[in-house]
Amino acid sequence: MKPKGILYIVAAASGTGKTSLAEALTKTVDNIKISISHTTRQIRANERTGQNYFFVTPEEFESLIEKNAFLEYAQVFDHYYGTSRKWVEEQLNMGIDVVLDIDWQGARLVREQIQCVSIFLLPPSSAELRLRLERRKREDSQIIEQRLATASSEIAHYKEFDYVVINDKFENALADLQTIVQSQRLRLRYQTEKYATLIEELKGSSPDNRQ
Repeated sequence: MKPKGILYIVAAASGTGKTSLAEALTKTVDNIKISISHTTRQIRANERTGQNYFFVTPEEFESLIEKNAFLEYAQVFDHYYGTSRKWVEEQLNMGIDVVLDIDWQGARLVREQIQCVSIFLLPPSSAELRLRLERRKREDSQIIEQRLATASSEIAHYKEFDYVVINDKFENALADLQTIVQSQRLRLRYQTEKYATLIEELKGSSPDNRQ
C-alpha cells in the first residue's frame, strides 16, 4: 500500500537559499516534487505552463480566490502567486511528497488548513546574508537594504516551524533537509501504511495469534 504523501514547507528570509535547497532536495530524493504555483505574470521564453507555473489571467486568478482554490496566495510586484489546493492534494493522494517554497506568512496559512512539516532556514550570519544578496546582482543597493531590514522581522517567526536548518554550507544544509524527509518517512503512520501487508503477515505468524 502506498502511503499518502507528506507536505513540506521550506521558508526563509530572502537570500538565505531556500529555492536552491528546495530544488536540490527534489533532485536528490525520490518521490518528492516542488509545488507548481499559479501566477498572473507573463510567461517567459524558457518556461512552460504546468511545468514552471500555471499561467492564468488576473481575472482567472481572482475567480479562483473567490472559490477558495488556494492554500495561500500573495501579490508580489503587481502579480499574483498562489498554491493550488487541488493540485497539492492530488499529489499527496498519489503518494507523492510536495515541497512548498513560500514565506512565513504563507506557511502560517497552509498550516492552518492542512497537515504538513515546516522547515525554516537561517543564514549563518547577518554579514553572510548581505554578501549573498549582493552576489546575486539582481537588485540595487537600496533594494538590498530593504530586504535586509525585512529579514530580521521574517527571521523572528522561526519559532513557528517544526525544524530549523542553518544554511552555512550548502551541502550540509541539503543533508539536513534529506534527513528530515527520511525521518518523516520512518514515522509509524507512514511505515504502517507502506508495509501494511508485511505487518499483517508478521502479526499472523506470531505465536500469540496461532490457535
